[in-house]
Amino acid sequence: MARHAFRKFLPLFGRVLVERNAVETVTKGGITLPEKSQGKALQTIVVTVGWSSKGKRGEIQSVSMKTGDRVLLPEYRGTKVVLDDMDSFVETVTFLGSM
Repeated sequence: MARHAFRKFLPLFGRVLVERNAVETVTKGGITLPEKSQGKALQTIVVTVGWSSKGKRGEIQSVSMKTGDRVLLPEYRGTKVVLDDMDSFVETVTFLGSM
């Protein structure tokens, strides 16, 4: 999962670095799924969690996820970063939920 560059990368201000899960292209029954039917939400794994951020009134808001959590991310959200030749995303607070 997390390689050398991931261990050095630390997101700032409540951001989270996530890694895409491999998309299943074949069902358990052996049917090959086209890309369009694979869904719009991306299943990702939290690789690194950044520092807490401050709210509008100055209160500390901790990040509610931890390394290893599986989360859903909307299709076109986050900032794409490439670490160790692998696509990853730095995301703030638009996660759909954890699993």
